[in-house]
Amino acid sequence: MEFFMTNLLISLFIKDKENIKDSKVRNAYGKMAGIVGICCNIFLFATKFFAGIITGAISITADAFNNLSDAASSIITLVGFDIAGKPADEDHPFGHGRMEYVSGLVVSILILMMGFELFKTSVEKVIHPEVITEQWISYVILAISIALKFWMYLFNKGIGWRIHSETMKATAADSLNDCISTAAVVGGMLVFHYFHLNIDGIVGIFVACFVLWGGYESIKDTLNPLLGESPDPELIAKITETVLNHKMVIGVHDIVVHDYGPGRRIVSLHTEVPYNKDMMEVHDLMDHIEMRLMEEYHCEATIHMDPVVTDDAEVNETRKEVLEIVEKYDKTLSVHDFRMVKGPTHTNVIFDLVVPYGKEYDPERIVKDIKEEIKNEMVGKYYAVIRIDRF
Repeated sequence: MEFFMTNLLISLFIKDKENIKDSKVRNAYGKMAGIVGICCNIFLFATKFFAGIITGAISITADAFNNLSDAASSIITLVGFDIAGKPADEDHPFGHGRMEYVSGLVVSILILMMGFELFKTSVEKVIHPEVITEQWISYVILAISIALKFWMYLFNKGIGWRIHSETMKATAADSLNDCISTAAVVGGMLVFHYFHLNIDGIVGIFVACFVLWGGYESIKDTLNPLLGESPDPELIAKITETVLNHKMVIGVHDIVVHDYGPGRRIVSLHTEVPYNKDMMEVHDLMDHIEMRLMEEYHCEATIHMDPVVTDDAEVNETRKEVLEIVEKYDKTLSVHDFRMVKGPTHTNVIFDLVVPYGKEYDPERIVKDIKEEIKNEMVGKYYAVIRIDRF
């Protein structure tokens, strides 16, 4: 049933539905999901609010206002997708894609605010409980709510995976939390019916906690890409493999991925190539690799070329010795852009040292230690010139 309804809605409202790489198609998916969310949540709010009034149950009323916040969230999602779909302009040369993340963050904050208010009201009901009146219609409304919210969970999750939207995935998770919270309300009503125990306020607190947790999880999912989270390691591995598949490329480093919204990635990286190759040939290869990355990973790619000496026995041997010293110091460190400059009194070995994030080393201490190791352990007068990288 879920797949039938989802596919029916997609067929009715989405033109060129398979072309999800097109920002217009993607935005159409987001708008459709937003409208569905608004309609469903307003319906649920109205029916549950009615059930809360006739029964006097704060847990049902709390659940109703939870759905009202979801409707507001859907409106914000709808506006966010609309703004995110605007093309780049003079003030926003990378487009407006991050507005989708901003809208998701606003949704998350609204969820937290609603959860706090529900929690406060429910605590008051625990301290000052009120009489609950049972009505069979309330059970019917709650059962319909659970079924509809579960469909919305599957619907939003399917759309989220289809268009790779964290906002839609967050909305799906919120819908699943709503199923659980409404089931808890039903459980509280059944406890009152069979055991004559009024746990309405306690159930309300439980519902509020679910709302607060959902808001917290949503904030994490939407705030990280706004702050600039680390790129997916699998994506980095695939990009590295793709670039290294070209025989002229002997090394890849300093891969940086900038996320300007779903489908709007900019990638920059450095490639090491033999210094004695024809410059025009190497430039042509870099253009080819950039185009390939664009086609395979749907990103704008910029490649910096680093020429390295590969046919000098002394340079190769010195590089090997330096790598051994660095590995002995710490196996998680790595070296790139190695070169040598010979002088009348000493030789400079120049390289970049990559220190992974999470290391608590003092960069100045690392550089000082490795310089001393190179000076003391290598035969001859070698002085290290080291630049720290954090990638």
